[in-house]
Amino acid sequence: MWYDEHKRDLPWRGEIDPYKIWLSEVILQQTRVNQGWDYYLKIVQQFPTVKDLASAQLEEVLYLWQGLGYYSRARNLHTAAQQIMSRHGGVFPTNYDEVIQLKGIGEYTAAAICSIAYNQPYLAIDGNVFRVICRIFGILEDIQLRSTKNRVHEIGTRLMKEVEPALFTQAMMEFGAIHCVPKNPDCEACPFQRECYAYQEEQVSRLPLKINKIKIKNRYFHYFIFSHNDQIVIEKRENNDIWSHLYQFPLFETKGRSSKGMLQWLAQYGVEDKKQVKLIETCEHKLTHQNLHISFYDVELVPKQLSSNQLLVSIEELTQKPFPVPIQRFIKSQILNQL
Repeated sequence: MWYDEHKRDLPWRGEIDPYKIWLSEVILQQTRVNQGWDYYLKIVQQFPTVKDLASAQLEEVLYLWQGLGYYSRARNLHTAAQQIMSRHGGVFPTNYDEVIQLKGIGEYTAAAICSIAYNQPYLAIDGNVFRVICRIFGILEDIQLRSTKNRVHEIGTRLMKEVEPALFTQAMMEFGAIHCVPKNPDCEACPFQRECYAYQEEQVSRLPLKINKIKIKNRYFHYFIFSHNDQIVIEKRENNDIWSHLYQFPLFETKGRSSKGMLQWLAQYGVEDKKQVKLIETCEHKLTHQNLHISFYDVELVPKQLSSNQLLVSIEELTQKPFPVPIQRFIKSQILNQL
């Protein structure tokens, strides 16, 4: 069997603890295995059980998560762990309908947990499984359509009946991840070569078919480093936006590259002249749906009054707070390296 010969030796491979399977699946939702590997190990070490995760402060969880991106995953993990403690007495539920009610767990994750941990016949369809089925069975409809998803689910469910659910789920994920990859798959060595519609019809590079393209939004962030001696102002993002509950420097966002309105905004911090503000660095940071154009400015003063979400911290304390990746990089290159 292909899976027995080719499966990778991963830290969660062979795991039947639903908590650890859940954690690995959440990490890998938007993260490659080679990046998620170390995060999985350090999170399991810090929070070996659901109870440990539920008892932690959200800031602790976000701190361990920083660098992985898509921080809503970490917030949802923390909330769901607390739900398991309050609703299920600290025992991970074994019923699919209860699993899917946990915060942040959708159809795919619930199916993956139930099939791998409990060997229940629930089909987990991630991007890898979708790609394999679309290519082999020649599904030519847009994969974003619900009808296409239903068809893939029907085919996969039928195939699952022939083997153990846990084995089928992991084998399909692995085959799509390392063999039937998005670009330049090794079709000549594929065990499904004769049955594969995409190979026979020379449609491998075209399938699965995705018609609608995601519209990318440009945003312009201006971060201001208000500092004096060893003291720096930071603030927590509290709105329902990217990087919620992470820290940043005071932010002024503009609609374009123009800095219109910036001086008026700075006046609340005691800045009276543009000469008090020095541009340090600019960078771009790409997210799935957004391109962030980021500028960092130095302002050598500490405001007399801070808002409720702002803190005055030492440089050492910066290393103990969770920040988004572009700010982490700035702190490391422009602040810590200057010490």
